[in-house]
Amino acid sequence: MSQMPQQAALPKCPSCAEPVEPGDLFCGACGYDLSVPAAPQDQQDHPTLTMTGSGAPGDGTAGHESGTGQASGVRFDRPAEPDEYPLQAPDPRLAAGTAAPADPVQVCVACRAGRVDGDGYCENCGHAQPRERDHVERESGPVAAVSDRGLRHHRNEDAFAVGHTTLPDGAPVAVAIVCDGVSSATRPDDASLAASQAAGDTLLAALPRGTHPQQAMHEAIVAAAQAVNALAEEPATAREHAPHQNAPACTIVGAVVTSGLLVVGWVGDSRAYWVPTDRGAPAARLTEDDSWAAQMVAAGLMSEAEAYADERAHAITGWLGADAYELEPHTASFKPDRPGAVVVCTDGLWNYAETAEEMSEVVPADAAARPLHSARVLVGHALDGGGHDNVTVAVLPFPAPPQGAGSA
Repeated sequence: MSQMPQQAALPKCPSCAEPVEPGDLFCGACGYDLSVPAAPQDQQDHPTLTMTGSGAPGDGTAGHESGTGQASGVRFDRPAEPDEYPLQAPDPRLAAGTAAPADPVQVCVACRAGRVDGDGYCENCGHAQPRERDHVERESGPVAAVSDRGLRHHRNEDAFAVGHTTLPDGAPVAVAIVCDGVSSATRPDDASLAASQAAGDTLLAALPRGTHPQQAMHEAIVAAAQAVNALAEEPATAREHAPHQNAPACTIVGAVVTSGLLVVGWVGDSRAYWVPTDRGAPAARLTEDDSWAAQMVAAGLMSEAEAYADERAHAITGWLGADAYELEPHTASFKPDRPGAVVVCTDGLWNYAETAEEMSEVVPADAAARPLHSARVLVGHALDGGGHDNVTVAVLPFPAPPQGAGSA
């Protein structure tokens, strides 16, 4: 079809293609600097994507177009984009201005005013703050235990384990392990913790398999000894800085209570007591100490009162540890003929209730029904007496035995 003649076209802006007057220095539409020569046609931008309009990709039509088909000032020939974009590094100026919220300030439990430093001491009065093991309470089924740092020691070197499970015939069984770290040894708190956990785990695994409780107790003490021995397996270089340190060590005492049967096991001078619910019946101490005093009494060289009054009384002759002379687990089984409670404790308690009769007097009458309460009362008795040592007590109720059961 023929076309009508057209007047000479005015020059156009190289950027937006709007007509400009000769002599203009800048485009009145987009502000383009007309003094910059336009790029040759073969170097001009070509769109790779149609934004609007009916033009196909690559045909030069996009956006707002002039009648000449020249593209607008929008650049479309963007480079290929990657599949993944790297994360931008955070602006350090922003990071400095948005620090993580600070931990809440810990206030001293003694003066209630000073801040507690990173070492656990008050910056105001210097009081050492309670640590996780300073006071521990736990109950598991019918058994409960309480451990306290006491009033004189800077840390709690005692540990315990309590638990309950069932025998293969479905009968319930309760267990308690109490360990006392040897203060003159290295890392006594680690030794007591390792021993109590190993012994408790061994008992709770062996009893449901049908292992006799007395044999299970023996195996538990052996496992505890192995756990403490492992603490001494340090690299040779570890002793170079402390050549005079000895191996970690602790004592152990435990009890297993099931229908009509009571089993105890021990190494050292931690003890187990039997306290009947009927206080008209006699109480009994179920363990014999591995100690200097016990040896003097057994040899007939001293009376019990004389031996335990001696400053050497609490020197132990048996313990768990790599430097122990020989591991000799003691176990014994009993068949009480009446209900009562078993008290398993460290010398931090029995120093203030040494004989079975004295222990019977301080154990609450409802110990079998309220073991946790009774353990708290017994710890309180030791603290009221001076709290010279760490105090740990476990209380296991012994139910009424089946008809016809007698003592072992």
